[in-house]
Amino acid sequence: MKRLLRLIPLAVLLSLLVSPLMARPVRDVGSLGKTYELVLLHTNDHHGAILPNNGQGGLAEVAAFVKQVRAENPYVLLVDAGDINTGPALSNMFSAEPDFLAYNMMGYDAATMGNHEFDKNQDQLLKQIDLANFPFFSSNIKTADGNFFGGRQYLIKNFGGLKVGLFGITTLRTRIIASPDRSLVWLNEIDAARAAVEALKQEKVDLIIGLTHIGDVKEGPDHIISPELAAAVPGIDIIIDGHSHSFFAAPKKVGNTYIVTANEWGKYVGYGKVTVTDGRLTGFDWKPEQINTAEKQSYAPNAAITALLAPYIEKANASLKEVVGEAAEDFVFGNRLTRYQETSLGNMITDANVWYFKTVFNQDIDFAFHNGGNIRAPLAKGPLTQENILTVLPFENYLYIVSLKGSAIIELFDFIGTIPQGAGGFPQFSREVRYTIDKTPGQDRGVIKDLTIGGRPVDPNRTYRFCTNDYLLGGGDGYTALTKSENPFNTSLLLSYVTVEYIKAQGGVIRPALDGRLTVIGGATP
Repeated sequence: MKRLLRLIPLAVLLSLLVSPLMARPVRDVGSLGKTYELVLLHTNDHHGAILPNNGQGGLAEVAAFVKQVRAENPYVLLVDAGDINTGPALSNMFSAEPDFLAYNMMGYDAATMGNHEFDKNQDQLLKQIDLANFPFFSSNIKTADGNFFGGRQYLIKNFGGLKVGLFGITTLRTRIIASPDRSLVWLNEIDAARAAVEALKQEKVDLIIGLTHIGDVKEGPDHIISPELAAAVPGIDIIIDGHSHSFFAAPKKVGNTYIVTANEWGKYVGYGKVTVTDGRLTGFDWKPEQINTAEKQSYAPNAAITALLAPYIEKANASLKEVVGEAAEDFVFGNRLTRYQETSLGNMITDANVWYFKTVFNQDIDFAFHNGGNIRAPLAKGPLTQENILTVLPFENYLYIVSLKGSAIIELFDFIGTIPQGAGGFPQFSREVRYTIDKTPGQDRGVIKDLTIGGRPVDPNRTYRFCTNDYLLGGGDGYTALTKSENPFNTSLLLSYVTVEYIKAQGGVIRPALDGRLTVIGGATP
């Protein structure tokens, strides 16, 4: 028997003595022979949602849930997958300062940068990086001197001996849909993730988590999404994603990588229980925890966060009385004229969209339009306050920029011809669009004539880029033609906010004007 053993190679002998479970490859880590448990909490696409929206979310309410989880578990990792910025006026007017302070108080461990972190100038973002008591970084953005923007390529957190490595990836679409400083150098998402994972392996971490703001819904042929990243970069245990505002009821899995995301606006917090044995992820029990509903308030506001936010809310409420401009004359609304014809109100609001996204977001868009039912009141001659604008535009309509081929644009206008005057779906367009609706009695439907965009007839083969609201984009008011739109960019800005910014930029004085962008033949009057 001894002679036989001497004849068997040592590696083969060892393989006979090790159980099949132990024979599986393990990562070269520093904590073999141990099992660890960690609770993973994550958010994404917060977008300035300081207060609850229709009873859901709210920073104080999210904090209450986080505090409860921390009280029940010794090791909790709390992270965010980007787009902390840009949303309701309460956050915008303070450059997200209350949001970051609340994140600090909740004890966030890390966040990656989303595209909306680059909506404004870099100085503001640098102030936010300094304000954050947690690493706020991206592994695929570098400064001109070769350093990683945010100060690091990756992060390592230790939880009772468990080494967790994190890296962050920001979609390269940011260069198109936001306004990053031209000095920044952007690395390919897959290449940067691969480099970060290799670096973390050298650090002998037990668990590798990618904080990615790339989304799972493809917005263009060059858009790398999280399932593609997971397939291309082995070694990532969990991807915490943002950007697409998707709702996951359960994790997706690509290869050995779990992908999770937590919808938007703090309405949900991703809640995962992680088990790591011998440097390998051996268990991941995950769900989206809903933070209240309009009918049920499971999480009462956290008192400390409520106190933190109170002065900001008080100042914002006072700003409702702030004069933002002046109307040189009455913007007539009549008996809901925006549902019947071209109006000075509709002109001003849609023109405001084109101005804002061309000048502030540097977007190349062809036009903007909204449903007339979205506009609810007149603007009287004289001083205009924030409250006046919110009375005209009371709905929380978020603005999107999307693309449609010219052939689909023609279908869109064919539908517009069928909308009865007086219906809320009757549109208001920016000045780039001119057309006639022939509603001569006796016709089965209105007929669109003389349609031009940018002074030219619609080219069926050209792709047009335009701004509208989330309600219409989802097929509201019968606009199913818009469901064919492509390459969506959720600006996460309210229509009311953009309108106020436009008024301020006009020197504070706006004048009602009609320019014949819409002619109605044989139509009704209210």
